[in-house]
Amino acid sequence: MNLNLPNRDAEKIKESIEKIQTPFVLIFLFIVLSGPFFTYLNTLQIMGTFFLILAVMIILVSIKQINQYERGVKFTIGKFTGEMAPGWRLIFPVIQSYQKIDMRVRAVDVPNQEAITKDNISVTVNAVIYYRISSANKAILEVENVYYAVSQLAQTTMRNVVGEADLDQLLSNRDSIAERIRIIVDKATDVWGVQVNSVELKDVTLPEEMKRVIGKQAEAEREKRAVIIKAEGEVIAAENLAKAATTLSSANGALHLRTLNTLNDLSSDQSNTVIFALPVEVLRAFERMGNK
Repeated sequence: MNLNLPNRDAEKIKESIEKIQTPFVLIFLFIVLSGPFFTYLNTLQIMGTFFLILAVMIILVSIKQINQYERGVKFTIGKFTGEMAPGWRLIFPVIQSYQKIDMRVRAVDVPNQEAITKDNISVTVNAVIYYRISSANKAILEVENVYYAVSQLAQTTMRNVVGEADLDQLLSNRDSIAERIRIIVDKATDVWGVQVNSVELKDVTLPEEMKRVIGKQAEAEREKRAVIIKAEGEVIAAENLAKAATTLSSANGALHLRTLNTLNDLSSDQSNTVIFALPVEVLRAFERMGNK
């Protein structure tokens, strides 16, 4: 009996050791296996933070500002998707793009254009055109460069209209010629979304020879008017003299009073020599008095 006791104690000790080893093994396994799990959780957190920061950055980069005097034209994957009103708008990179266009009135100087008038006179004309964009969509979609196109069209139209007018019309009726240019340009640019407000002819330059000819013509016109005015004055003076003569002849003694008045006017200047001619009737009256 005593011989079996050590064996039983050894088995009990072995069982106690196995019971104690099992929790330690589980704890060890948990520690060993929980490392990749926590690493995975940390990776998910890092990736989530990264994507959140990336999304915020994309949104910040996508914010575009359209000013009050501007309009924007938006394209999505190359296709027109709408007009952008003033304010902050989102334009996502890569898949979207936009173009801004100024809606204010523009004053464009039309360069000097040499043209030949209807009466074959060479002139140089300079003008300024005032226009604004009325439709941002048409200005972007219908023409490549709307500003350059309007400038070229204005130059061509100005040469054509000047070529249809005489020099006198060009110099005296600038407003009507400018209005014709405005109507033609406004009609042609309507499909581009452009509204032409006005056209003003700034300067019309003539050759030096033509300036001298116009000067001579103006001088001749002034001399003509001077001669006509002088002749009209003489006619009026003659009519008044005829009326005065009729009045003097119709009244007895009026002619003598006029003669004495004239002599009085001449006597005011001592340097004048007056030769007074007596009427024949006075001499004859003296002769009759002598004969008696």
